[in-house]
Amino acid sequence: MNEHEKYLNVAISMAKKAISKDEVPVGAVIVKNGKIVSKAFNERETKHNPLAHAEIIAIYKAAKKLKSWRLVGCTIYVTLEPCPMCAGAIINARIDEVVFGAYDEKAGAFGSLYNLGEGKLNHTPRVAGGVCKTKCANLLKNYFREKRT
Repeated sequence: MNEHEKYLNVAISMAKKAISKDEVPVGAVIVKNGKIVSKAFNERETKHNPLAHAEIIAIYKAAKKLKSWRLVGCTIYVTLEPCPMCAGAIINARIDEVVFGAYDEKAGAFGSLYNLGEGKLNHTPRVAGGVCKTKCANLLKNYFREKRT
């Protein structure tokens, strides 16, 4: 298991926590210098907040812990390709790298539907998609299958 898989598995464990709260299973982890700085999962339903995506919560926690809005030197691991809102937050926070699992054909902003990381903004993170994609995609598929039955 490489480093990306290791931390994405932590994000997967966070996504599983979301399921226990009847939230869409998306988890995020921010790492700096080989140490986990923050972990989060979707909380939109729980908090009645459209902004409570896993990435936004993880960024907020990391900024608070590191006492800086600039998360230079950090990597964010997310089970699902970030949406445009989260991609914008990642870029504005100056996160160096984005590693995600499942691609999001309907709202993905790092290659699927849009590509906000292509270098036209003030910061361009490195992006690696499809890491542990089957595990991540299955979490979402199974969750929504259960919701429909």
